[in-house]
Amino acid sequence: MRTNVKQHLSTLRTRTVAATGALAAVGAAAALAATALPSAADTAGDAPLVGSPVGWASQNGGTTGGQGGPTVRVTSGGALADAMTEDGPLVIEVQGSVGLDGMNDVSSDKTVIGVGSNAAITGGGIDVDGASNVIIQNIAFSGWDDDAINVQDGSTNVWIDHNSFTNGHDGATDVKRESDYVTISWNHYFDHEKTALLGHSDGHTADIGNLRVSYHHNYFEGTESRHPRVRFADQVHVYNNYYQGNAEYGVASTMNAGVIVEGNYFEDVDNPTHVGYADSDPGRIVERNNVYDNSGAPEAAGSVAAVPYRYTLDDPRSIPGIVRGGAGPGNL
Repeated sequence: MRTNVKQHLSTLRTRTVAATGALAAVGAAAALAATALPSAADTAGDAPLVGSPVGWASQNGGTTGGQGGPTVRVTSGGALADAMTEDGPLVIEVQGSVGLDGMNDVSSDKTVIGVGSNAAITGGGIDVDGASNVIIQNIAFSGWDDDAINVQDGSTNVWIDHNSFTNGHDGATDVKRESDYVTISWNHYFDHEKTALLGHSDGHTADIGNLRVSYHHNYFEGTESRHPRVRFADQVHVYNNYYQGNAEYGVASTMNAGVIVEGNYFEDVDNPTHVGYADSDPGRIVERNNVYDNSGAPEAAGSVAAVPYRYTLDDPRSIPGIVRGGAGPGNL
């Protein structure tokens, strides 16, 4: 299957070059129409439209993933791993359930998107390592042996959207080591402990000035901690998320991080927000317009500058219904 994917990509590029050369005299528009990319009729009703992110991933030039590149569909973990490391923009459609081992790199300018409502990745995870302009969307992750999605080493413009995460070993969506301009939206986390780490460690001061991440419309159902757990990052925007029965805490800001927590719904959460956590020094939290349903009192301290992008804040009282009905795969 790996060979087939590479041959398919090579064929797409060869046909594109040939068509462009043959039709140069009739203009660029005609050449584009003659390329071997799938038509709308070929993919209608299968892979959903990607759309565009709100939040930090919309900044710094925006996040478009594999837009403008060819499309390839994969049905095995090996084929997925190969396609993710191809050069240039590429839309990778994941069909059915595929298995991965360990962490698997994805290179810049890629969209990894599930087909329909049954696309899944089991056993391993995706490593966005020093890459830019990456979208991961509409996939159910489970049983990973390290992290499900790990964004690190200066990666920028990453959008993680409409996925689900359950029953893995370590982090579900971790962002660290000088990464920046990330949006994590409309995901469903359940039956898992460590959810979303932001910032590598108390000693990794190189994260200062980076790690700008937006978390919105995520459903943290019964997960224990790190929703997110933040070090150094400023500004982090946590809005319109649904927290339900989180055993340890909701959001923790440490190491002078600046976190805005607004318009969220906390239900049965004893510790909605922490200023400082474990051995880490305290951070800053601006808390506003949240609902605390059978939950403890939030901790807040300091000030955080406003985010530079436009966004629409839903009524926090409506968040349980909005997020339950819209988060996770199959809800695009």
